[in-house]
Amino acid sequence: MQIDDLKLILKVAEFRSITLAAAKCDMRTATASAAIKRVELALGSELFIRTTRHLRLSAAGERYIPQCEQAIAVLEQAKQNLKGEHDEIEGELRVALSSDFGRNLVIPWIDELMDNYPKLSLRTHISDSNVDFYRDSVDIALRYGSPSDTNMYGFKICNVPRLLCATKEYLIAHGSPNHPDELNRHQGMFYQLQDIINNNWEFTDGQSKFKVKMQGRRASNDGDLVRRWCVAGKGLAVKSALDIADDLLADRVVTLMPNYQHVSGELWLICPSRQSITPAVRLLRDVCREKCRTILKQLIAKGIIDKSVLD
Repeated sequence: MQIDDLKLILKVAEFRSITLAAAKCDMRTATASAAIKRVELALGSELFIRTTRHLRLSAAGERYIPQCEQAIAVLEQAKQNLKGEHDEIEGELRVALSSDFGRNLVIPWIDELMDNYPKLSLRTHISDSNVDFYRDSVDIALRYGSPSDTNMYGFKICNVPRLLCATKEYLIAHGSPNHPDELNRHQGMFYQLQDIINNNWEFTDGQSKFKVKMQGRRASNDGDLVRRWCVAGKGLAVKSALDIADDLLADRVVTLMPNYQHVSGELWLICPSRQSITPAVRLLRDVCREKCRTILKQLIAKGIIDKSVLD
C-alpha cells in the first residue's frame, strides 16, 4: 500500500466525506475513491460504510484507523529525524488569518520564514468570519478566542487586551469619556459578523461590569477597515492591542478610560486534527509567541497596558 493512499484514508475518516478529503488533498474525488478501493482490496476489508448521504467507519475501519494513524505518525517522525535542522521545515502552510492581524503582522512574519526555509510554501485564507476547516481548505487558523470545539487542537499564543481607542483630534472635537456612562455621546465603529453588529461593549473596573450599547454610523466585517476609520478620527473603536499596537506606539491613536478596561481575550493557533501539527506549524507557533510577546512588551514599556498581560 502507498503512504499517500493511507494518508487519504485518514482524511476520509476525519471528514466523513470522500469529496472533502479529496479537496483537502488536492485531488479529484474519483482519484480518491480509487485510492480507497486499493487500500480496502489490499486489506480484504471495507473500511467505510457508504450511503447516498453519509459515510461512516465500518467495524474494521474502527479498528484499523487508530493503528494506521499511529503508523503514519511514526513514519513521519522517522522522516523528520533523517533531515537536517534547516531542511526539516517544508511543505505548505494553509492558514486562516483575520484581516487586520493577519495582513499587517502575521504575513510579514511568514514571509521571513519563507525567506529562511525555501521548501516552505503558503496558502492564506484572509477573513474575519469564522473559519470552516472543511469548506475553506485550511489546516490551521490564528484566531482570537480559544477553540470552542473539543475535537480541535490548539496552542495558546498570548493574552490580548482589547483597548478603547480614538485619535487626539477626535477627542479635542468631541471630548474624552472618563466613564462608560459617557460613551452614549460618542460615535462607535463596529465589527460585524454576518448580520450581527458588535455594538454592545463591556467594561470592568475590576469589581463591577458595565455594558454599553453604542451608537454609530459605521460597521464592517473587516477589522482592518474599523482600525483605519479609528485612525482617521471617525470615532471610537475597541481593538485588539496587537491589531492597533503600531498606531498606539506611533501616537496615531490613544487609549481611553484607563480605569475601565474592556474584556480581554486570547490569541490561539487552532488545528482541526493532530495530523495538522507539522514542524512548520510548530515553528509558526513559536514565531507568533515570540513576536507577540515583543509587541506586548513595547506596549507595557510605554504604559499602555499592564505587565500582568504576560502572565
